[in-house]
Amino acid sequence: MTPETIQNEGGQINAKRFSITDSIRYVFREQRLLFMLVGIAIAALLSNVVVIRSSAPLQSEQISHSFHIAELTSIPRRIAYELHSGHVNAVLDGDGHKTNVVGTLNMLGLAKRINARFLLTSTSEVYGDPLEHPQVETYWGNVNPIGVRSCYDEGKRVAETLTMDYHRGLNIEVRIARIFNTYGPRMCLDDGRVVSNFVAQALRKERMTVYGDGMQTRSFQYVSDLVEGLMRLMEGQHVGPFNLGNPSEFTMLELAKVVQDTIDPSAKIEFRPNTEDDPHKRKPDISRAKELLGWQPMVPLQEGLPMMVSDFRQRLRRPERSSSSMENESLFLLRADRRCVQPEETCRRAHREAKLRLRPDNPSSDMAKKLKLS
Repeated sequence: MTPETIQNEGGQINAKRFSITDSIRYVFREQRLLFMLVGIAIAALLSNVVVIRSSAPLQSEQISHSFHIAELTSIPRRIAYELHSGHVNAVLDGDGHKTNVVGTLNMLGLAKRINARFLLTSTSEVYGDPLEHPQVETYWGNVNPIGVRSCYDEGKRVAETLTMDYHRGLNIEVRIARIFNTYGPRMCLDDGRVVSNFVAQALRKERMTVYGDGMQTRSFQYVSDLVEGLMRLMEGQHVGPFNLGNPSEFTMLELAKVVQDTIDPSAKIEFRPNTEDDPHKRKPDISRAKELLGWQPMVPLQEGLPMMVSDFRQRLRRPERSSSSMENESLFLLRADRRCVQPEETCRRAHREAKLRLRPDNPSSDMAKKLKLS
């Protein structure tokens, strides 16, 4: 059958003589199938080209700053998180440091692709158990590479190395902050940090646990001071690293006394064996941050701790949310008091962005319904 026999004298399709089988035979006999396949291939190629070219690529104006911040610091919670997520330390499956190493590589790759400035929030743990006191940025540290703390200590040291390699080798704009002990509202009640441990235990009428003899020292900065330092670092022209911490030094027994004075003077202390590789002293030298960033902490422990205690007390009065929910929400929202960040527009912008991430219609984020941001 040919097209001529399918049509009648008036040029209309003759339904009685038309069939699917005859059409297929006609396509194969007249070699039309080859032209059909070629046409389909050309159409598909043109379609892909048009789609690719019409899709707007990421521009540096869309994402100009990349913050690599999230990391669990307490050893028990960090190991539990890594086991749960498959990021097990090297002792178990040789796949350690994923958060610090692979995560840092991913963020550095993103910063390279979109030409963004990259901020690495490193840690005072890169100094290990320091032999130099106070610690300056030029000190290389004293770290046990195979100890129980090494997955965090060495992971952050590797992250700093990768960051500087990308900066020197690929001209990526980077900033490095070495953060010392930080406290404030919205910390997890059971995250293992010493300030949150003491506060939660005192509020629950439990004994405050002091490891070792309690004479090891730490320096504690309020969260708003840290935010201010990070903003100044990110908006400045200096790579770093910069120590960001409060140089006021406290022994663990002195910290326990401040918590007692703030919450309950009758709170008891329980001594337990010290943890392995626990640093004996920790105090930042912030001369470089003062000179180049014009930054120094403004909130002393005696003023910042009551604000944290007020937040903990409110949360302990209501049913406690799961730790995983708290961690996920903490990645998106930092609640700071009005004194926290200057200029105020910076704080307002951060709050607006946080509201977008914590939608009230998300049933897993009841915090979005209760917390009102100014």
